[in-house]
Amino acid sequence: MGAPTTGGTHRKLTTVFTADVQSYSRLMEADEEGTLATLKLYRAAMSRLIDGHGGRVINTWGDGVFAEFASVVEAVRAAIDIQTDLAQRNAARPAETRMEFRIGINLGDVIADGDDLYGDGVNVAARLQASAPAGGIVISNTVYDQVRYKLSVGFAFLGDLSVKNIDHEVPSYAVLMGKDARAADRRRTAADHGTRRAADPAGADTDSAAGSGAGRRPRLATLGVLAVFFIALNLLTGAENFWAGWPVLVIAVLAGLGWAGRLPRVWRRRAMLLTLGAGIVGVNALSWNGHAWAVWPLLPLALILALDWARHLGPRRS
Repeated sequence: MGAPTTGGTHRKLTTVFTADVQSYSRLMEADEEGTLATLKLYRAAMSRLIDGHGGRVINTWGDGVFAEFASVVEAVRAAIDIQTDLAQRNAARPAETRMEFRIGINLGDVIADGDDLYGDGVNVAARLQASAPAGGIVISNTVYDQVRYKLSVGFAFLGDLSVKNIDHEVPSYAVLMGKDARAADRRRTAADHGTRRAADPAGADTDSAAGSGAGRRPRLATLGVLAVFFIALNLLTGAENFWAGWPVLVIAVLAGLGWAGRLPRVWRRRAMLLTLGAGIVGVNALSWNGHAWAVWPLLPLALILALDWARHLGPRRS
């Protein structure tokens, strides 16, 4: 394994890896000795792969594995290799005795105390692990941002996870391997040709990083074409009355709300309020009669934004 850390308590940025066994209690109830022997065998294999990718196993309490990596990319590669290796081992076992791990990975600031790690960065990784399916890997948005273009796997956005004692929610992504990754590639190709399905068979939005952006561009382009059409029609029928401003304003507000709806939840509400505020200002400008009445509906919107911002800037609970 990697060399242990030394020194007293200090903060550092690191990649936290956590894993545990799905349905461990059921396996122990069915066969305690056999389950324990399998757990030791599987954890030894995991430790070798973690070490081979430059990681360090910190603890192996109960049925779990807790490790850290200096490299985010190597942490995800280790997780993929682990799940691949364990899937091959499980394939040779009866279904009722298969031992499948769930893995969560987070890049975050932690408190290092000797060889141990504490803090929000660890709590987030544990929450991601708990949300992962058997044999699956779930990563935070901080990990996704670092690996999305560096690994030949797909990613599925799972939504924002709430984490105990953390005010903000954490956007999470599933790592798609094997047939899931190939399915994501097919969806990305369909999106590039404008024939992307609205959702995958399981009901999840399972695009790869490139595919999710490709799915948005046609919609934005359509709204842009409509705006240009109304402006051109206005000019051709007489430019003295700029009536095209109204449909263009509606199109701009719809585009803004669509963009806001794809943001992480912590930013989504703020972006929608800002879009609505801009729409109100636009209505005031298009119907201008010398009175800036838009200031009145803008005041409560600004108050809501300020209160929301202040709430998220407040001190975190320990």
